[in-house]
Amino acid sequence: MAIYTLKEMMKLKKEHGCSSQLIADLSDVPLGTVQKIFCGITSTPRRSTLIKLSKAFDILDLNSDNYNKEPSDDELSKADMVAERSSYGSFKGSNALNIDSYDNKTLEDYLALPEGTRIELIDGKFYDMAAPTFVHQRIGGLLLNEFERFIENNGGPCVPSIAPTDVQLDNDDKTMVQPDVLVVCDRKKITYERVKGAPDLIVEVLSPSNWYMDTVRKLKKYKNAGVREYWVVIPDEKAIMVYEFEKSSEPVEYSFEDTIPVGIWNGECKVEFGKIYDKIRFLFEDRL
Repeated sequence: MAIYTLKEMMKLKKEHGCSSQLIADLSDVPLGTVQKIFCGITSTPRRSTLIKLSKAFDILDLNSDNYNKEPSDDELSKADMVAERSSYGSFKGSNALNIDSYDNKTLEDYLALPEGTRIELIDGKFYDMAAPTFVHQRIGGLLLNEFERFIENNGGPCVPSIAPTDVQLDNDDKTMVQPDVLVVCDRKKITYERVKGAPDLIVEVLSPSNWYMDTVRKLKKYKNAGVREYWVVIPDEKAIMVYEFEKSSEPVEYSFEDTIPVGIWNGECKVEFGKIYDKIRFLFEDRL
């Protein structure tokens, strides 16, 4: 069995669209560890972990040298079992919507999709969005309430919103995203239909299927578009990564027990995440 380098595995994961959950299931490496490795938080994993992860990629036959190799019965049965359990990343909207291709798309193609279709357009390419979990929606709604309350109590032009809200991020015809929670402080960017331009604050709540999208692709896209602050909420790890792009490219990490200052309001708004967690704590009881 080949032992891949971390760089090689990151390339394979990206090229073939593997979810962190699928890799965790096939390798027996805990999901949180897999997520930290592939988002760069853990840059030097142990050799034993690399061996386990390499086994996962061998099972999936992602190495081009193995494409013609017949997989063993054990490999097939395990891969089938994981595919059956893990719907993340396996659904392709093109099958249901009869989309001929996900490439070379424009705003016109996006607006022609059936109402309610969960797809984002980024740099001319469609990306499927998995249905959000209950905990995902609850966290988003509670954060929206926090931002709304601060704005009501302090005034100002900022307007918060929650998904699905269309955001024409670059104000062109190649990108339309739907952040989980957003705050726009320049009302000229807000139209009857959508937001045109970069919000000041964006929050994305992670699930195994959108890990790479939110921590790599969207992270870079939001930063380059002019988003001032970006929160990545990681329910499985009870963590929040906060990027204040005007100050640093590196995030500050908080836990679900911390109080988080909101940078776009100079820290005057403080989100007591412990209170949010108290309202959803029961959802984690069967995951302990």
